[in-house]
Amino acid sequence: MGAGCALVVSLVGVRGAEPVATVQDLLKLEAKVAEVAKVTMPATVALLSDETGSSGSGVVTTADGLILTAAHVIQGAEEVMVVFPDGKQVPGKVLGANFSKDIGMVQITVPGPWPFRERGASKPLVAGDWVVALGHSAGFDPARTPPVRFGRVVSKGPGNFLTTDCTLIGGDSGGPLFDLEGKIVGINSSIGVSWKNNNHAGIDGFVEDWDKLLAGKAWGRLSMNPLANPEMPVLGIEMGLDGGRGRGVPVERVYARSPAALAGIRAGDVVIGLDGGVVKNGQDLMMLLAKREPGDVVKAVVRRDDRDLELEVTLGKREELFREE
Repeated sequence: MGAGCALVVSLVGVRGAEPVATVQDLLKLEAKVAEVAKVTMPATVALLSDETGSSGSGVVTTADGLILTAAHVIQGAEEVMVVFPDGKQVPGKVLGANFSKDIGMVQITVPGPWPFRERGASKPLVAGDWVVALGHSAGFDPARTPPVRFGRVVSKGPGNFLTTDCTLIGGDSGGPLFDLEGKIVGINSSIGVSWKNNNHAGIDGFVEDWDKLLAGKAWGRLSMNPLANPEMPVLGIEMGLDGGRGRGVPVERVYARSPAALAGIRAGDVVIGLDGGVVKNGQDLMMLLAKREPGDVVKAVVRRDDRDLELEVTLGKREELFREE
């Protein structure tokens, strides 16, 4: 950090919203991260499957050995070997998975108690919040404990996903993302456009599907591109080309019975705003939608016949819209 630069953030769990503007503040932050790593390390496990040959990570969230992980880590497996950082190995039974959210569960089948971490909440997270990511990078290694990565939330969405700049590599998938209180706020899902821009499945997605996951149900479609998530919120329009003019998104087609159709959006309209954000092109519109969820009510601003209209739209779910089509 160069001279004269001031970093002001919120230190959750240190002393409220204590600013980080001095070397002393940074030392306190460093101590807090070290504390989080110490208490969360024992619950961060490696998951190995003889059936599929795959490996990944997970985190124990109950004393009786319920593990949260990524759906793609346990895909195709019925049982896995659970390996703790100290090398202890126990069998685990694969429970349910929602592949659209890339979330899954495993239950240790040997009686506990096991080291575990409580669940926090992912929806309250905002860009700039500090987080700590763990995982068995490159697979379980008896010569070291899971590496600790420290970073910030970069953005929210789509759906239950969030993005951080915590460095992740292969083997980290399914590993936990913690807040500075040491609570689970996400699960490592996929590497983004760079190894320092990574996607995590928010813990609130687990909460919404908890009973189905515990019951062993598996559903959804796996995509390593969160924007292709079947649960992605949509307006229900076909976007036309804007010719690079940056003046909004022309509506080429409105799907029947879609949120856009019900709100009164028509073919020929140009979407220029959504929920307070300016829409200059299709990418702007996709990223604004990615920050919302199906069922959210948003304000869409469209230009029609040289007039700007504000229409209320209840966002739908991609898979439901195209199933009807």
